[in-house]
Amino acid sequence: MSAGVDRRKELTAALLVAVVAGMVGLSFAAVPLYRMFCQVTGFEGTTQRAKAAPGEVAGRSLTVRFNADTDPALPWRFAPEQTAIAVKAGEQSLASFRATNLSKESVVGQAVFNVTPLKAGIYFDKIQCFCFSKQRLAPGESAEMPVVFFVDPDMLKDRNMDDVDTITLSYTFYRDKDAEGRDKAGGRPATAARAD
Repeated sequence: MSAGVDRRKELTAALLVAVVAGMVGLSFAAVPLYRMFCQVTGFEGTTQRAKAAPGEVAGRSLTVRFNADTDPALPWRFAPEQTAIAVKAGEQSLASFRATNLSKESVVGQAVFNVTPLKAGIYFDKIQCFCFSKQRLAPGESAEMPVVFFVDPDMLKDRNMDDVDTITLSYTFYRDKDAEGRDKAGGRPATAARAD
């Protein structure tokens, strides 16, 4: 009887260790899984990534507006170079933002983004974007930061999107002190598209 009780205790302990290990593993996987879910569904205005525009251009025009914010911890000025552009669904378009490091030290920033209305996220595709990687600016340096995008023509087939004629693409830049620390330690520096 004592051997049976010991065996049950060992099984219970092993089960508890497996549950804790599984929970720890899921906590590390939560962020990548959430990111993947948002990209697939366009949840919360998450945009899509594409290699190229579809080539099919639809007749209806849309207005794409641009918004830029900077976290107070990041000593940069960051703004769109145009407030809005007219695009046709399926048409490849280019917009530019400009960032300037106002501090006396090199600073690394990372942009996060979304579109509004949120339901348009699944139809807004980026081909190239400064937001895909961290950006490093030297003291006083300015950089042009382009984004190449298109609005998926399938949006025009979605009756839920009939009321959308304007999409706002918003970016917020945050300071990445971890990347700055890696730069100082001899790691590979983040780069930005440099201004001429």
